Amino acid sequence: MEKFFKLKEHGTNIRTEVIAGLTTFITMAYIIFVNPNILSTTGMDKGAVFVATILASVVATLIMALLANVPYAQAPGMGMNAFFTFTVCIALKFTWQQALAIVLISGFVNTVITVTKVRKMIIEAIPEFLQHAISGGIGLFIAYIGFKDAHILNFTAEAPNVLVKLPDGGVVAKDVVPALVNFTDPASVLAIIGIVIIVVLMLLKVRGAILIGIILSTIIGIPMGVTQLPHLTAASFLPPDIGPTFFKLDLVGLFADPSRLFLVLTTILAFVLSDVFDCIGTFLGTGRKTGIFDAKDEAASKKGGIFSSKLDRALFADLTATTVGSVLGTSNTTTYIESAAGISVGGRTGLTALVVAVLFLLSLFFSPIALMIPSAATAPALIIVGILMMGSIARIKWDEFEEAASAFFTIVIMPFTYSIANGVAAGFIFYVITKIVRGRAKEVHIIMYIVAILFIIRFLVDALRG
Repeated sequence: MEKFFKLKEHGTNIRTEVIAGLTTFITMAYIIFVNPNILSTTGMDKGAVFVATILASVVATLIMALLANVPYAQAPGMGMNAFFTFTVCIALKFTWQQALAIVLISGFVNTVITVTKVRKMIIEAIPEFLQHAISGGIGLFIAYIGFKDAHILNFTAEAPNVLVKLPDGGVVAKDVVPALVNFTDPASVLAIIGIVIIVVLMLLKVRGAILIGIILSTIIGIPMGVTQLPHLTAASFLPPDIGPTFFKLDLVGLFADPSRLFLVLTTILAFVLSDVFDCIGTFLGTGRKTGIFDAKDEAASKKGGIFSSKLDRALFADLTATTVGSVLGTSNTTTYIESAAGISVGGRTGLTALVVAVLFLLSLFFSPIALMIPSAATAPALIIVGILMMGSIARIKWDEFEEAASAFFTIVIMPFTYSIANGVAAGFIFYVITKIVRGRAKEVHIIMYIVAILFIIRFLVDALRG
């Protein structure tokens, strides 16, 4: 174990890595249950998606652990599963089989981007202050997810006459604003208790404070009625059949209608851009700050081949995730920002990811126990990790508007639009604009221009679709 993962070299040990793996798994285990609920809206078999979600997470995370030796876990991405369901299948009228084919193709495109080192070139082209902004933005984003999961925020209509009729006859609120709840919900009370527990433990410098906080909150939630104890039977431990989604991609049907070819290509582009920049944003936001991808790793990357550095191998591991997921029957599988929870408690090697993969595999047979941990117990962990990640914005020169504008839009767009990729896009576009206006266009790397233009095209296409 020591020799393979090089624990001492990375300043860690087995106990720390196991705690980190447990922490990461607990904070992201919700995807096991959320993903089937979302994708089943398209007509996919919920049980099969449940198994596909777990197996995709296991295979992808194992590759990350054993090939890259970094503490990142992978699973079907939140946001991308909603895009898959509500935009691609429902709004654009693709079948879920065709949508899986789009996911597969985007995986192949990402393979080309990674093998040709375009992904790594993109990372090297991003200025340092934007990297810090991405880190801070991710911190704010996952803290926002934590506040939502904790039921601390209540979303209400801002003014009268805000209901808009939908084509299907339904209605939706046009303008809603967040506000604090009145804390009559036991879940929000439990979340506040969890936040206080973790904050106190961290102030006392207790190792594994986040994991301890999650466990204590889960236990406290039992008498409060928030933690539901599972009713176990022999049948509870049998995984469903994956057959209904396994290898059900419809590549032929996807390209059968020539009139929809442009729509197919632009949808693939949307998947590719989101996948690439969610991954890059996660690696930059956590890896650089903690030293997982350090200067030594960068030097090795520049000198060697495709797999010469941890970052190169991590990027390759990430790209395989989407391809594996599409074959099994789930939307884009990607590197999870919740990995930051494990990293924050000391996870530094692939042993952390290996622990996560094993726990995912076990959850295939112990889903009732995994389901027992309420979101009110895991949400405080996300909020605390958000606090830790926001520290990077101190390294941005806020008194220089040229940096401040791009950094600000990067940071705030992520939580406001519920997308890491959108935040990165806004930052890139405003960075290019500021440099051109200041007469310093030559300082911008050609890749930044290309990516900014691609993002603009994507937004224009989305606008034309209505």
